[in-house]
Amino acid sequence: MSDLLYVDLLIEGRNFVLNSGNEPVLCNNSQSIGQDIVHSILESGLATDLIAERSPTMRGDIFTQLELLIESDERIEPGTVVINEESKTRLWITANTWDFGPLSVRAEL
Repeated sequence: MSDLLYVDLLIEGRNFVLNSGNEPVLCNNSQSIGQDIVHSILESGLATDLIAERSPTMRGDIFTQLELLIESDERIEPGTVVINEESKTRLWITANTWDFGPLSVRAEL
């Protein structure tokens, strides 16, 4: 599966990654999917809700919303999303993609 199905600009720490010639670095396939997942979480506002929420029940509800959000991506196999909280501002997300197998990505909230 060396075909480039998804190509995007690489973003780390909310900034474009530039090479030595100050040109944007590209990412593709599973790295691009992982990057899209992180951006969808940040743009949804659920990350802010999760940081602000103290109730375990309500936090569980937000995690469910996050799973549903990630599973709504047509490139992700439904039922394979697992979200682990490393800290109050860091999530570790694993899922299976249809075309590229397992995917792991860290989201800094």
